[in-house]
Amino acid sequence: MEIILLERIEKLGGIGDVVTVKNGFARNYLLPNNKALRANDANKKLFEANRGKIEADNAERRTDAEGRASGINGKQIVLIRQASNTGQLYGSVSVRDIVDALAEDGVEGIGKSMVELERPIKSLGLVDVKVKLHPEVVVTVGVNVARSPDEAEMQKQGIDVIAAMFEEEQAEAVATALEPDSEDEFEDATPPSELAPEAAADEAEEA
Repeated sequence: MEIILLERIEKLGGIGDVVTVKNGFARNYLLPNNKALRANDANKKLFEANRGKIEADNAERRTDAEGRASGINGKQIVLIRQASNTGQLYGSVSVRDIVDALAEDGVEGIGKSMVELERPIKSLGLVDVKVKLHPEVVVTVGVNVARSPDEAEMQKQGIDVIAAMFEEEQAEAVATALEPDSEDEFEDATPPSELAPEAAADEAEEA
């Protein structure tokens, strides 16, 4: 389907460009969200008649987004989740979770469609997520998924929590293996001086 873009669409074009896209993409996303018009003669005339206003409105939204970007770009949100010792979450972190966490952190006006997350987050760690404030203004937010605030702080400092935990367990295992296991036997053994005189004499002869 041929369409006229009403805003910049990544990998397609900018305002006023006439491009060809798949019918489903146009019908399910671009047209209902007022991001494009069908490229027929009537709509081409309508677009040209309103081009100035469309471009002015876009510039205003872009300026507003640029003003917000500095307070959002590089922000890190912490999400506490239960996970296994291998770092796999019991569940996952979705776009909705990120939107809610941003709102709790004072970042209002972020909709689900603005968060670019290819797939739900299913493991502990730091993930950089893009947030599109405007088609031409994209910021990056860090999502810190941890089992506790302490682990979140460690991850923030660049520490691999799972690797650190594995190394600690390995060190404990090695330390346990090196501990003498015969101390109890020595403690339980009766010193020769405390044996009956006959037994002590027998031991002395055997020696």
